[in-house]
Amino acid sequence: MAPTASRPRPSSWRAALAVILGAILWAAAPAAALAAPAVPAGSPAMAARVKGEFLHAWTNYRRWAWGHDELRPLSRTPRDWYGQSLMMTPVDALDTLVLMGLDRQADADRELIARRLDFDKDIYVKTFEVTIRLMGGLLSGYELTGDKRLLAKARDLGARLLPAFDSPTGLPYAYVDLRTGATRGAATNPAETGTLILEFGSLSKLTGDPVYYAKAKRALAETFARRSKIGLVGLGLDVETGAWTDPDSSIGGGDDSYYEYLWKCWRLFGDPDCLAMWRATIPAVNRYLADDIAGRLWYGHADMTSGRRAATQYGALDAFFPGLLALSGDLDRAGRLQDSSLRMWNLHGIEPEAIDYKAMRIVSPGYELRPEIVESTFYLSHFTGDPKYQAMGRTLFDDFVKYDRTRYGYAALKSVVTKEKRDAMESFVFAETFKYFYLLFDPSALDFDAVTFNTEAHPLRRAWAHP
Repeated sequence: MAPTASRPRPSSWRAALAVILGAILWAAAPAAALAAPAVPAGSPAMAARVKGEFLHAWTNYRRWAWGHDELRPLSRTPRDWYGQSLMMTPVDALDTLVLMGLDRQADADRELIARRLDFDKDIYVKTFEVTIRLMGGLLSGYELTGDKRLLAKARDLGARLLPAFDSPTGLPYAYVDLRTGATRGAATNPAETGTLILEFGSLSKLTGDPVYYAKAKRALAETFARRSKIGLVGLGLDVETGAWTDPDSSIGGGDDSYYEYLWKCWRLFGDPDCLAMWRATIPAVNRYLADDIAGRLWYGHADMTSGRRAATQYGALDAFFPGLLALSGDLDRAGRLQDSSLRMWNLHGIEPEAIDYKAMRIVSPGYELRPEIVESTFYLSHFTGDPKYQAMGRTLFDDFVKYDRTRYGYAALKSVVTKEKRDAMESFVFAETFKYFYLLFDPSALDFDAVTFNTEAHPLRRAWAHP
């Protein structure tokens, strides 16, 4: 399919009208979105088992890769993303250590971060990844521990990332040099331009400097402003021209967390503009991307301009969407889609990166230790109290341990069919996968209503409102 040019930005009066209409629509929001959720009972034995497996991975990271970004769990060697460590795993893991009550390990990790994490490096980093992993982890770590050194590091990082927003459109460049502020990478996508406001916004609220919120909100709004006439966004976007370079629309990678942050911006900050953007977006997503096949609900791909079905593909990253639907009040649709996600998982005892749901065949066979299906199980368990979701979680965890555990940690799979392992253990397994498993079985570990999880599962609260 040929790329389509972006449509002109709406005029200010049209943007204002969209906000007003969104606020009106919110007044008619479904009652389920506002109802108090049931509280699941939890499973202490399963929570203890999850904690034990987390410690297996964490202890091996400490032994073989302490202070580095990641451990390669097959070769027992460290890996740094940019040739120099930014401590991805220590920062990503900190709040999970705290929530699990692993105080000794959390204190050692916090000291490592406070003393050795240094952002004064002449390296280009991915704006999106460094924001969700490092800024998100530092901010949640600060809110959970009160250690002001973590907030200072988050502020230092935020200031170094600000030049990424200096494009003609206000959409952030994909890469920024942490020392010089030089930028590169005009090719991006809605997830990378629209998944910054929780972290930058929290930084503004905690430091009193409004520039971070303003920059990230503009990027989110500029992404929204470029939606098609039928309300969809595409996959490829140029930050300098504002033009779409790929019209493919889905809830999967490249689009996923853009939708997530529209709702979560409203949830965390109470920003009515974010609410209006969400209310203007979700009907189009449900109309053009949802797909009913033989009575099962899936979400596929469509052309952003015409709405025509482009592919019947769904995968591990898409599996976050039942959780977002549940969080925003659509429990019926969330439950149906979660059942489809479980069917994908059960094809080979663990989920592949992507399937063709119409043919029920694998399109991409790898498994990267992804958390999204666990995340959705956690949300649905929280909001429904239905014990089937804890039972589902046990199945997921049993399979996760069976196929991914190694002597020195947890390893990704090259193929869910052959179960051949790959020498990789990304930091998000500590930040997200183990955390969501643990909270599923011990929901008392965190006050759900007091926090909003960023897309890396770092819990952010309105700490600025409750000194």
